[in-house]
Amino acid sequence: MANITASMVKDLREKTGAGMMDCKNALKESDGDMEAAVDWLRTKGLAKAAKKSGRVAAEGLIAIAANNERGVVIELNSETDFVARNDTFQKLATDIAGVALEQNGDFDALSKATFPGTSASVTDHVTEMVATIGENLGLRRSQGLSVSKGAIGTYVHNQIAPGLGKIGVVVALESDGDAGKLTELGKKIAMHIAAAGPLAVTVEELDPDLVAKERQVLTEQARESGKPDNVIEKMIEGRLRKYYEEVVLLAQTFVIDGENTVQKAIDLEAKEIGAPIKVAGFIRFALGEGIEKREEDFAEEVAKAAGN
Repeated sequence: MANITASMVKDLREKTGAGMMDCKNALKESDGDMEAAVDWLRTKGLAKAAKKSGRVAAEGLIAIAANNERGVVIELNSETDFVARNDTFQKLATDIAGVALEQNGDFDALSKATFPGTSASVTDHVTEMVATIGENLGLRRSQGLSVSKGAIGTYVHNQIAPGLGKIGVVVALESDGDAGKLTELGKKIAMHIAAAGPLAVTVEELDPDLVAKERQVLTEQARESGKPDNVIEKMIEGRLRKYYEEVVLLAQTFVIDGENTVQKAIDLEAKEIGAPIKVAGFIRFALGEGIEKREEDFAEEVAKAAGN
């Protein structure tokens, strides 16, 4: 019996996309012969992932899981929206979100955690499901928030099943106030975030590089007016305030009432419950954002399918 090393298992995984334990078993059954192990995996239907791994997976689902203290969002990608509507894929996304909740959204911990009902890691199980579902799949990201006192608010946009949709938002509110009212407020703020897409809770939390870039653009625009430097500076500051109103959560106009800022709406609710409320943070995942989708000619795609 050949000695099966970790590097051999790693090489076979890279060749086939199959799970770690499947690769180890394949090498044992093949007495360490790499090509024979590949064939063994193919006969078991476990090497399909290798052919599919190069395809762009930009569809799929955003999944949310939450309790009174923690909330997490994950993105599980597939190649087509059709698969995202498959019960098996939806259960996979829901189960992964449940594991993510246990890991407080930490992506590395989630990837290495054992998938429920199996001995495989979450990452390996997703790879194994490629053969079952028939498309390239990918667990792209996860993130979580927690509060010691307060509430977690959640919202899923374009929801196709509980906790599953195209945009997922989690908001953490810190307060000693009534948990039920806080959760309700949190959901409204989450709905606002889904619609308005803020970049940060406060001005201070904005990326300094982003602010510097915006200031530079506004400066160049203002200088084209030909006005004196002192006037230009006031123009820049005014336009920056306008920019903050567009990208900072607490400065945005609350979409729920269309009148107050989000900060004002929170202050009004704080008076109602008799305790201060602070937005400790938020997460907003939109499906496929940042993924470069490969555009293919439909006629060419049909020709490929026909073997031409």
